[in-house]
Amino acid sequence: MNAFADWLFVVVWLVALLATFIPVVPAGFIIIGMALLHELLVGFSEISLSVWIVLAILTVLSSLVDNIAGALGAKHFGGSRQGVWGAFIGGILGIFILPPLGLFLMPFVGAFVGELVAGRTAEAALRGAWGAVLGLLGGLAGKFLIHLLMGLLVIRAIF
Repeated sequence: MNAFADWLFVVVWLVALLATFIPVVPAGFIIIGMALLHELLVGFSEISLSVWIVLAILTVLSSLVDNIAGALGAKHFGGSRQGVWGAFIGGILGIFILPPLGLFLMPFVGAFVGELVAGRTAEAALRGAWGAVLGLLGGLAGKFLIHLLMGLLVIRAIF
């Protein structure tokens, strides 16, 4: 049973790593949930309490990093809250519009529209949209690294 549980975690973790790039998928929660399922299957014998605490902290951090990075990117480039929301909504729409290119193009379009709605000039909207998208991409990179670390912590504990 241990080998099955171990490899099941690895497979689902790799899928969750890919899912990190889809805005509405809570990959961090999938990873910690899979770690919990793994421990249920092996009788809670492999992952220590300290690893569980670190996993919980990283899960919360991965949920926050998107919002923080998007806001910081938009703020740095003079963007507005509407631009950040536009980028977020555009990212969700990008799942369905021109996938996978839409995942990268639509946040920019959404941020640009959001900046225009906020009353910015086209030039300021372009700058704000660029900042919001850079922030979102930075957030994705941060989430990916956090999810990578989460999986490696569990793998180190179970193998």
